[in-house]
Amino acid sequence: MKLKNDLFLRACLRQDVERTPVWMMRQAGRYLPEYRETRRRAGGFLDLCKNPELACEVTVQPIDILGADAAILFSDILVVPEAMGMELTFGAGEGPRFPQPIRSRRDIERLPVPDPEEKLDYVMAAVRAIRKALNGRVPLIGFSGSPWTLATYMVEGGGSKNFSKVKAMMFNEPSAMHLLLEKLADSVAAYLNAQIANGVQAVQIFDTWGGILTTRDYKEFSLAYMQRVIEQLQRESEGRRVPVILYTKGGMGWLEAMADAGPDVVGLDWTIDIDKARMLIGDRVALQGNMDPTMLYAKPERIRQEVRDILEKFGPHNGHVFNLGHGITPDVPKEHAVAFFQAVREESPRFHRR
Repeated sequence: MKLKNDLFLRACLRQDVERTPVWMMRQAGRYLPEYRETRRRAGGFLDLCKNPELACEVTVQPIDILGADAAILFSDILVVPEAMGMELTFGAGEGPRFPQPIRSRRDIERLPVPDPEEKLDYVMAAVRAIRKALNGRVPLIGFSGSPWTLATYMVEGGGSKNFSKVKAMMFNEPSAMHLLLEKLADSVAAYLNAQIANGVQAVQIFDTWGGILTTRDYKEFSLAYMQRVIEQLQRESEGRRVPVILYTKGGMGWLEAMADAGPDVVGLDWTIDIDKARMLIGDRVALQGNMDPTMLYAKPERIRQEVRDILEKFGPHNGHVFNLGHGITPDVPKEHAVAFFQAVREESPRFHRR
């Protein structure tokens, strides 16, 4: 099926575009009343993730409401550890929990590399449903957490402030940690390839917690395993390249190393000016980002000013996908998100005139 709007895919490959494409992380989320109503009908967050029809509904909502240039599959990064046999719960107000976290090498050895078509069939069903619902309007992005980020939750048992357990394992039992990360990398690669086979047209690897590591440990325990994932990915589908986006929150000191890992796009958080990032790596890969998510609390005219500033810093070049530097927060006014997308659509064409 021919895409009616392929701006996002062209920008990922640094091809000519008429304007800068825009989508945002967590664009299917609680800031939208429509999302909250669908989630209420689902019964809970994990129930929503596992209901292909409702996951499709919330994935498509931002395309209708915001005019996003790409849809991103609605799911959660922690469905991969669950598919590996770990019990996953989402308590009210508690966030994700693994009641029986990994505590030893023996726990790791018992973990399988799951068949995603079997263990994550509900995700694949959602991908197929979303592609049908989108009907070629915009591309669909698939995603996974990075091996390191998934490992932090699996060892800590949930979120953490100081990551003491996972870092203790990394320092004291590095071979066990490497075994866990190898299994996770192969599981993530299989999962993303299954998403591609079922219809996603780009994939993003979310390395939410790579930024808690030192440079040495980031390269050994996080980046090396994202590269292992990327090297296994199917990079073509439906007659065109499947772009790979690599995003590390807090990783702006390692941009060149990230670009060398093999992605088509490097995602930026909000802690670096985009002109500096482009100077470092912008001719090798496309850049995605990078407005501070809290800017969406500002008035629409201030949001537009920030959009204009980022566009001017990037300049009249190819290879920019506009996004936030991290996910939108739940209490942002819906109208401000709409204003953000409108500003990018209206301000960016002048940077692409030939």
